[in-house]
Amino acid sequence: MKITSLIAALLATVALTAFGQDGVVQDVKHGAKKAGETIKDGLETAGEKTKETVKAVGKKTKETAQTVGEKTKETGKTVARKTNETVNGTGEKTTETTRKTHHKSNKASSKANTQTTEEQTTGRDSNAPAPSPTP
Repeated sequence: MKITSLIAALLATVALTAFGQDGVVQDVKHGAKKAGETIKDGLETAGEKTKETVKAVGKKTKETAQTVGEKTKETGKTVARKTNETVNGTGEKTTETTRKTHHKSNKASSKANTQTTEEQTTGRDSNAPAPSPTP
């Protein structure tokens, strides 16, 4: 009987171990399934976030490009306006300078003519005999 009860105890232990292992296997399967679902959910969330980020980056890039375009256009207009002002300003200064030069030239010429006329008049009186009247 001792042997029979020992065999029965061994069989019971083996049966319990087999059932226990089956429970462990089931637990491992269930845990793996949960881990897979968690990973799947995480990947979906990451995909959604990436999609949102791409949209936001695209929008910001478009806004930046528009801003750069506007600034470039404004800069071009400013450069054109400044160039035009410079050209027009230079034209006015040139006109003024020409007028001043012409005026000074006329003044100098007038002075020279006056001096020459005075010298000629003075020169005739002192250095040359008076012309005789012709009959």
